[in-house]
Amino acid sequence: MSMLLEIKGLTRRFGGVTAVKDFDLAVAEGELVSLIGPNGAGKTTSFNLISGLDRPDAGTIVFGGQSIGGMAPEAIAALGLARTFQHGRVFGNLSVEDNVLVGAHTRLSAVRPRWPVIGPLGELALALLRPRAVKQEEQALRAETRDILALFGDRLIPRLDHPAYSLSYANRRRVEIARALALKPRILLLDEPTAGMNPTETGEMQALIAALKSSGLTILLIEHKLDMVMALSDRVCVLDNGAKIAEGAPQDVRRDPAVIEAYLGHSGIGQARPQPEPVA
Repeated sequence: MSMLLEIKGLTRRFGGVTAVKDFDLAVAEGELVSLIGPNGAGKTTSFNLISGLDRPDAGTIVFGGQSIGGMAPEAIAALGLARTFQHGRVFGNLSVEDNVLVGAHTRLSAVRPRWPVIGPLGELALALLRPRAVKQEEQALRAETRDILALFGDRLIPRLDHPAYSLSYANRRRVEIARALALKPRILLLDEPTAGMNPTETGEMQALIAALKSSGLTILLIEHKLDMVMALSDRVCVLDNGAKIAEGAPQDVRRDPAVIEAYLGHSGIGQARPQPEPVA
């Protein structure tokens, strides 16, 4: 089995607090692995380290055979790693379509063969003059963007030209995932994609993630809704206080005494909390 992502001894300290401690994880191509644990367990910090938003104090991160620990986020994205965030991030004044197009920026190629080094003024000139190659690439990407948005049924396509700030919370999260898919990632990191969603919206998101998995996309998922984790995951890795306490098949992890103790010791963590029902 070919490992796409390999993490060994990953450690991150903030002052006297060790947020991630000697963390090991390997994710094979086409696998969906869920990272779970109580709040403050180190899950999002791990995502930040993997995606380049933060730098580890120790350990190695290898993606597609290349060491990426300490690389800039944009360089890691160009290798095919895309992520979403625990608290959704969209460009509020851009349309839904343009938000998704931003995700394809690492794949723009129309100007590179002829003008490998054009600088900021050259980029401005190309944007204003719009040579044929630039127009053709933009048309192709816009068609691709609509195909991605269609994955979300009728949630986003009717809102194609709407500014992102006008969307419901659930739709902003959908736009963020669509933007990540526009990168055509080799691996997709999803940080609590159903946070704030009602049961119907959660079911739709679960079906989408299952479809992405079936297409062969490798996924690393952080999620608190354990029923969803158990249904989707090939393997589950559990963090508590920055350290891995269990890893294995979903049903085995669910019965692990250390996992049960970790969740019982943090009241309410690990369950799907009731949420106000947003308008989709």
